[in-house]
Amino acid sequence: MQPLIDNARTFGQRPEEFAGLAEGQSPEVLFITCSDSRVVPALITGARPGQLFELRTAGNIVPPHGSERPSGEAATIEYAVEVLGVTDIVVCGHSHCGAVGALVRGDDLTAVPAVRDWLAHAADEPKPCDPSDPTVAEAVQHHVLAQLLRLRSYPCVERRLTDGRLRMHGWYYEVHTGVVREHHADTDTFETL
Repeated sequence: MQPLIDNARTFGQRPEEFAGLAEGQSPEVLFITCSDSRVVPALITGARPGQLFELRTAGNIVPPHGSERPSGEAATIEYAVEVLGVTDIVVCGHSHCGAVGALVRGDDLTAVPAVRDWLAHAADEPKPCDPSDPTVAEAVQHHVLAQLLRLRSYPCVERRLTDGRLRMHGWYYEVHTGVVREHHADTDTFETL
């Protein structure tokens, strides 16, 4: 923790770098990814403050639209699309994903009931894959596509996709290599960016 504290102490000593951020934000991209500490959107993309609007959830899960209770995820998506007017949404899954791995392996999650209920509520069954593969690559890539489809259930997303004001992208990040792959609909494959 101490290195983080030390950096936080010196971080505010460069106010000229951040003064413009007080005027507001206008990110072009909503970046939806996992809460996993190895996935750092700004590091992966090289984004500076104000360029990405981030939504991080266990397993980069997009919950279904229209549940009985409002959710932070739905509010973030709606705000990004309707208020900020993002032009692109990236759903980025990653190798070695604990959430997708747990679903693929059928792990017993009774000790973590909130995690169990979140995964059961919000995730479609991932594509079966070799449960001994620690990267769970195929299942994660399938999961990314399922979340992109889930996003279409949000009226604001579907409306902007239909009128051409929004594009969606499926990415797969390899934590062990740093390689990022993007889904290509024409070949239904994830290719290196």
